[in-house]
Formats: sequence, C-alpha cells, structure tokens
Amino acid sequence: MGELAQSCLTPWTDPSPPRAPQSMEFPRQEYWRFKAFAKMNLGVFPLLLALIGGASSTYPDYYEYYDFPQALYGRSSPNCAPECNCPESYPSAMYCDELKLKSVPMVPPGIKYLYLRNNQIDHIDDKAFENVTDLQWLILDHNLLENSKIKGKVFSKLKQLKKLHINYNNLTESVGPLPKSLVDLQLTNNKISKLGSFDGLVNLTFIHLQHNQLKEDAVSAALKGLKSLEYLDLSFNQMTKLPSGLPVSLLTLYLDNNKISNIPDEYFKRFSALQYLRLSHNELADSGVPGNSFNVSSLLELDLSYNKLKSIPTVNENLENYYLEVNELEKFDVKSFCKILGPLSYSKIKHLRLDGNHITQTSLPPDMYECLRVANEITVN
Repeated sequence: MGELAQSCLTPWTDPSPPRAPQSMEFPRQEYWRFKAFAKMNLGVFPLLLALIGGASSTYPDYYEYYDFPQALYGRSSPNCAPECNCPESYPSAMYCDELKLKSVPMVPPGIKYLYLRNNQIDHIDDKAFENVTDLQWLILDHNLLENSKIKGKVFSKLKQLKKLHINYNNLTESVGPLPKSLVDLQLTNNKISKLGSFDGLVNLTFIHLQHNQLKEDAVSAALKGLKSLEYLDLSFNQMTKLPSGLPVSLLTLYLDNNKISNIPDEYFKRFSALQYLRLSHNELADSGVPGNSFNVSSLLELDLSYNKLKSIPTVNENLENYYLEVNELEKFDVKSFCKILGPLSYSKIKHLRLDGNHITQTSLPPDMYECLRVANEITVN
C-alpha cells in the first residue's frame, strides 16, 4: 500500500465519535467554522449577521439563540418594558429572558428584536404586539405555549416579521396564520403532529420541525407550495416513508432519526439543487434503496449512517462527504463511486466513513485509491 494511500486511512476506534450537537442543525463542514464564530457574544448584537457582508452564505442564519452566553447588557434604554432590558447600543432589541414571565410584557414602539426565552408564558393575547407592527424577530423558546392559547391573527399582523422561534413549548400543531414576510420558522421540540397550510409564505426559506410527532402525510399536505424553501429539518419525528411533494427548491434536507425503510425510485432526482441530505438512524436496507437513489449531481454531503445497508449505494462523482458508518456493509465496490477511471474521471470524495461495518483496511481494492484520489480521510475498521 502506497504511503499516500496509507495516509488517507484512519483506524476505527469508536462507531459513534462526537459530532456536531443536535442543536447545531446545519451541514457538518459548516459546524466547525461556525463553532469559532459562535464564541462571540451574539446576544447583544441582533444585527451582527446582517452587518457582516454576505455572512449568511458562510455562517448559516439558522442557529439556536440559546446556545450563546448571556449578554452583558449594560444600561437599558428608557424605551423599554421595566422588567426587560433594551441595551442603549441596540435600543431596537428587547431582552426578557429568564424572568419567570407568565405573559408577554408591554412591548414599546420601535422594538424590532424581541427575546422572551426561558419564561413561563402560557398564552399570547391578540393585542400583545399591537404597538410593534415592525417587529422582525420574535423568539419564544422554552415557554409553556399551547395552540389554543395563541389568539387570533397575532402573528399575521406582524407584516415585517422574519424570524419566529417557538422551540421547546407545548404545541401540537403549527401556528398560524403567518405573515408573508416570514423567512425563518422554528417549532422544534414540541408535540406537533399536524401542520396547517403554509400557502402564500413566498419568503419562507428555513423550517425547523425536528423533535416532534410528525408523520409523512401531515408533511406532504402542508409544504407543497413553498417555492423559496431551502432548508427543512424533519429529523426525530415518526415518519415511516419519505413525504411526497416536498419543494424542489431545497438545498438541505434532514430526515435522520425516523423509521424510513424505503426510497421511492428516483425520489431525489427532481431536487436539482439539493446539496445536503441526512437519512441516518433510519431502517434503510438494500431492498428498499433502488440502485441510483442517491446519484444526484448537486449532492455534496450524504449521511446514511446507522442503517442496515449491506452494499454501498451508488453516488455521483461530485459528492464530497459520505457517511456510512455502522451499517452492515460487506465489501467496497469502486463502481459505487466511479463509473469509469481515468486521468479526468474520479470521485471528489473528501471524507468517507466506513467504520462499524464488515469492511477492513486489508479488504479495500487497489483501484480504490485511484478513484478516491482527492480524499482527505477514509475511516475503516
């Protein structure tokens, strides 16, 4: 075995090494760049991402707010609810976190960014945001909200609202109606089994629905008309099949930790822009995966780890990161990566995980190294 090929191999030590925390729900290669960035205290800088030119293309704009340290607010602006804090340097942001609030406090005009995390809010009145029709971010994570206690059209009145986060509450269905301005909707860690209509939400780009009780039929009926949707997280739900009718505009689709056992033939072919796909921790076996299921030219990252696959599904030469750890793989087939081999014909794989299978370093075929010539890391038993 050549020295270069040997350097690509990493001995297997643990079938489940540490990964990006589940709260960081974006592609793995973005996580490590973002981790250093997240050390900055974004709590007092609600506009920071917007002020860094083009930052959303490098640091995804769908982080979890409560992952950041508590802001050092300093003196509060006079235009603020008395129990909250509106930093003088950012007077359009109002922080009301961890105050044991049972209802939404008075929100004065001029507030655009409202944080109400980690309270005991169990209802929202129809007039709660009457003074702040230009509100852009509304963060209600970690409260006690139920659908029946969110009144009328309280959200649809907010014509400038871009971010609505109601993670870690007691919702059983999606909230609505919602304003057309909405870009980012997060409803994770609830008890949602039903989705209302998202018709007319022409700007909705990010949807987080992980850690709920959704089945495929509920998803199929709700998301068909979202032509701007790029990011959809449906992990940790109760789906046994892939939902039909998902928007073809998707760049990122997470379906890990469900009970999916079958991939319909050419299901992913219509997603011409799809780059990141996770199907780990499902029940996929060879019999449920047609030969070219994942041969999608736009795909850069594919995670099929923790399934029941015995052979490596064929992928396009453009794929860069392929995660297959902890399956039942029996052999390495070069044709799964390279249809033909030549000076200009090879796989762009950079990271390949094969550990936790029946493939060993000594069983790898010699032509693997020609096919995977640009790989930085190949992990085997």
